[in-house]
Amino acid sequence: MWVLLLLIVTVTSIVSGPSCSVNNNPRHIYVPGDIVVGGLFPVYLQVKTNGSTIPPQKTCIDYDVQMFLRSQVMIYAIQEINRSQMLPNISYSSTSELLSRKCKFPSFLRTVSSDEHQTIAIAELVKHLTWESVGVIGSDDEFGKYGAERLIDHFNDRKLCVDFKEILSANFLLNETRTQTELAMLMSKIRNSSAEAIVIFTAELNVRIILKEVLRMGISRIWIACDTWATNKELSEIHDIQKVGRVFGFIPKRNKVPGFHEYVRDSMFQSKAQNSFIHEFMCHYPPCPDSLVDESVLNCTLPDTKSQSESGGRTCLDTRCLLKYIDEDESYYIYLAVKVIAQGLRSLLNCNNVRCKRNASFAVWELLEELKRVNFIVDNTTHIAFNENGDPTTGYDIVEWNMSVSENRIITVGEYKPDGAIRIREHLIREFENVTVTFANCCKTCNPGYQLISKINSCCKECSLCSRGYISTGGGKKCVACHPQREYTSSDMDRCLMKTIDYLGWTDAFTTVLVSFDVLGIVVSLLVAILFAVDRRTPIVKSTGGYLSFLELLSLLACFCCISMFLGEPTKTTCLAGLPLFGMAFTVCVSCILANLLQIFVGFTFNLRVTVGDTLKRLNRPIAVVTCCSAVQVAVCVLWLTYAPPFIVESSRFDEATILLECNKGSKMLFGAMLTYIALLAVVCFLFAFKGKQLPDLYKNASFVSISMMIFLVVWIVFIPVYINMSGKYQQAIEAAAILVSNYSVLCCHFAPKCYIMLFRKELNNENAITNYIRKHYEKKGMAVVSK
Repeated sequence: MWVLLLLIVTVTSIVSGPSCSVNNNPRHIYVPGDIVVGGLFPVYLQVKTNGSTIPPQKTCIDYDVQMFLRSQVMIYAIQEINRSQMLPNISYSSTSELLSRKCKFPSFLRTVSSDEHQTIAIAELVKHLTWESVGVIGSDDEFGKYGAERLIDHFNDRKLCVDFKEILSANFLLNETRTQTELAMLMSKIRNSSAEAIVIFTAELNVRIILKEVLRMGISRIWIACDTWATNKELSEIHDIQKVGRVFGFIPKRNKVPGFHEYVRDSMFQSKAQNSFIHEFMCHYPPCPDSLVDESVLNCTLPDTKSQSESGGRTCLDTRCLLKYIDEDESYYIYLAVKVIAQGLRSLLNCNNVRCKRNASFAVWELLEELKRVNFIVDNTTHIAFNENGDPTTGYDIVEWNMSVSENRIITVGEYKPDGAIRIREHLIREFENVTVTFANCCKTCNPGYQLISKINSCCKECSLCSRGYISTGGGKKCVACHPQREYTSSDMDRCLMKTIDYLGWTDAFTTVLVSFDVLGIVVSLLVAILFAVDRRTPIVKSTGGYLSFLELLSLLACFCCISMFLGEPTKTTCLAGLPLFGMAFTVCVSCILANLLQIFVGFTFNLRVTVGDTLKRLNRPIAVVTCCSAVQVAVCVLWLTYAPPFIVESSRFDEATILLECNKGSKMLFGAMLTYIALLAVVCFLFAFKGKQLPDLYKNASFVSISMMIFLVVWIVFIPVYINMSGKYQQAIEAAAILVSNYSVLCCHFAPKCYIMLFRKELNNENAITNYIRKHYEKKGMAVVSK
């Protein structure tokens, strides 16, 4: 069974209004067949009205050769299909995204991509070529307004800045006074804009007006064309068009219609008897004889059919020139549309290359379902299939107007697929990646240590120095914070560096000195304790406090041992124990001295009032004095350790490159209370010792204790301002030094003189020497002394 396509092709005018015809006869082609395939082509661009007749006669003028050739593509494709007995209806130029809504247009398919994909493709181009600000020009119609809105949505989704948006009025094409005002405002926006690229999403006629005004005003920018004008030769060949800047554009994937060039050149005019379009074309442009024009001097400029009509003359056209007017976009989509129909029919009617197994009687919905399912490769070049919205998978070519040659050429520089994949020539990507400052003096990248920030109410960006503690590796990246505890910024603020851990280490020179004196103090304290133990029954040991002297030496030894807690890397234990241990141990030491002084004072003072003397005698209980005085300090330290104990802190307040490990005092008030209490005991000791200088003291206990307590008070009075003004790890060293000096003041002033007598002046270490010294003391004062 043979099935032929019925072809109906009708001429229409591009101008709205009553239909017009040539010589009042509508032009169409009709070829009988089994299945109807129809097409409408706007071959005439204008309508001429003759008002002298009633009704007014309308005549089509301004013949469009390119549209004529597109109608021939359809005829050619159907002829090819009929010859191969393949059975091939679908839009080849409607791009509105609204047509993808299947609830409203359930039977609509197309071979050209939707505007939705085009707007996404434009946004992806802007992103991949690192343009960060754009301007958008649309028009007050479904195509321009909706496209501009979708563009802005896609730009916002990709964090691209829209510098300005302009929607041309519906009357922009009328070129009236209002148009000129609107055009002037648009030029002002473009001139003052910092946009790196400007998208013009409107009809070609609007673009023509805009580009001519841009040329007149000498404005040069990067322009992005939508598919309505991306490959328009009349625009790309405007005189001095290269002065407007660079033009990139998008067109649905294009290709040559296989064999169509040969058909136009060799056989198209042979079918003029059956094809009234060709007959009409020959009326406008009669073909030149082959021998009339040499190919080397061929002039393919088409004469104006309107002026020819008015003058009554006609100019011949070499048929070879028609090849220059064959486009590779809409012509190819027409070809694809016919091929899709053929493929759908082939599947529906179960056809092979010879015959179809099913007859040509079928329901419309059957064909529609088959068309939706088509999935094949046309002529081994183009894969065609439809998604759920009836849109093809062909995608877009990215083109650029090459204006570097005498004849402007439109070249392909990339492609975009509806699945989101975009490919652009590497040299273009590198070219725009290397741009650091735009024509508007806006920064696109920054040196390390700086970040890009937008100026107020502008897409233009400038470089701003990162704040303290933040870094940027350059390229305009945002400043990011370094870890505040572990890192610090380099001098160029381009990288984070690890902080070094710092503390008063054991290898530090100051530590070595402190450890040396500390070890010496411990050794001396032990030797003194041994010496006192050997001579424990001698008068000098008894005068020092007897058994209390051993408690005093033990507490002094504890004070020397706690020095190590202020050196080396601080730990939780050393921070907790250091100062409280010193406070309690030194308090015991001073309490022992106070108990010893109280003993001496009560034993040798006879002129005290009765009440004072009785009170002092009752207080003369060494163990009780030491216990009570020490208990108060223990209570203070326990309270301190319970509610606000010392703890380790990591501080960078002195040097941002260093983490200083140090012990925080916790409660400064309780720390102060501890020191104040020791100072109070020292003052009491000093007062007793100063008063006791007048007593018969062979071993000068009072004098040496006065010196010892004075040293302690001076050291800790000086310690406070020095400690506050000292920075870094040596604060701990100052504490250790103050404790060492306090310890040595007791060791040197309270025990060293006694050791000297026990070792080198043994004659003074007996009761007779003491008795004789006391007798002489009171005899000098005229007091009688009774001896046993």
